Amino acid sequence: MVKAIVGANWGDEGKGKITDMLSQESDIIVRYQGGSNAGHTIINNYGKFALHLLPSGVFYKHTTSIIGNGVALNIPYLINEINSIVEKGVPAPKVLVSDRAQIMMPYHILFDQYEEERLGGKSFGSTKSGIAPFYSDKYAKIGFQVSELYEEETLKEKVYRVVEMKNIMLEHMYHKPALNPEEIYQLLLDYKKLVDPYVCDTALYLHNAIKEGKNILLEGQLGALKDTDFGIYPMVTSSSTLAGYGAIGGGIPPYEIKSIIAVAKAYSSAVGAGEFVSEIFGKEADELRRRGGDGGEFGATTGRPRRMGWFDAVATRYGCRIQGATEVALTVLDVLGYLDELPVCVGYEMDGQIIKDFPTTVKLSKAKPVYEVLPGWNQEIRGIKEYEDLPVNCRKYIEFIEKEIQVPITMISNGPGREEIIKKPR
Repeated sequence: MVKAIVGANWGDEGKGKITDMLSQESDIIVRYQGGSNAGHTIINNYGKFALHLLPSGVFYKHTTSIIGNGVALNIPYLINEINSIVEKGVPAPKVLVSDRAQIMMPYHILFDQYEEERLGGKSFGSTKSGIAPFYSDKYAKIGFQVSELYEEETLKEKVYRVVEMKNIMLEHMYHKPALNPEEIYQLLLDYKKLVDPYVCDTALYLHNAIKEGKNILLEGQLGALKDTDFGIYPMVTSSSTLAGYGAIGGGIPPYEIKSIIAVAKAYSSAVGAGEFVSEIFGKEADELRRRGGDGGEFGATTGRPRRMGWFDAVATRYGCRIQGATEVALTVLDVLGYLDELPVCVGYEMDGQIIKDFPTTVKLSKAKPVYEVLPGWNQEIRGIKEYEDLPVNCRKYIEFIEKEIQVPITMISNGPGREEIIKKPR
């Protein structure tokens, strides 16, 4: 059976923990899009980890972790990440890398930085991890696929051709030093040595695993509102963050995805620029940020303070719909125990009208949040194991959200640890 775990919002929803938990009953975990530009924080018996390229199931001896063809593959970053977890006592994970994955080049990261610098105040809030230049090259057909590393003559000719194009941009657009094609070629030969032990036809591997009845988990990065097509374009990532893309980025038939778990926070947070209707500011935001997550709301990759907001039912209902969510995992509910009242954004006011459906970005900039205020439960809920044992107002908050987003909430996270999950009866 194939399940997908994806974000319902802007990313940073706590997918890593949910993936880590569900990996116990999975044989294979697949990363199918994005790169090292976003991270998943995981706390387990080995310690605290911020994973970026590795799937969140690498801590189990029985699992195979796959880097799918849709991933932006930063080869040295991947090898360093594998080594870093092994150094902390984690058994060496079984990792397979798609021979069709494309390689993140050092110049992609440079071009990302140069472009943000050029745009100045009108930048996209990039993590400067090279993602947009990487995917631009992939779809312009001037990227390098892992399989191309094994044909050295053809590879060398292509490197010289691509570098010639890049140097025109570096000289005339960014006024930066030129690339040396021979150095780039030698670098790719070094990359081949590093990645070779992991390379295989992962699509074929997954095809056979499905035939054998294996449990497969597709792990998405970021969330629905950062999707290139359906997110808050252009303040989005450069790959599809949707469960549907798991079929393409992993190389499996779409009809095999039987379950889609959308992860949503019990409040809202976002990293980077873009429209964020329920955003809060000042002391109110600082307090929520300080208490949020594990050790505060700061990006797992960039360390940037996240933008904070109240739960946005309009955005989350949309995110669940676009993801095709069959169930929802609600995270960091324990954080809200200090509040007397909990505003929930239930609609947007635009041009004197209240709307319930998430609009396109150009319209979103005019939207003002419409709140319904629920009473808080004003107590610590960490340590509670059963849904019925949660405070009455806490259950009312969950059930109000469930009704608003129109998808059953089946899991509630009430702490950062792997076991701090409450199963909610349907």
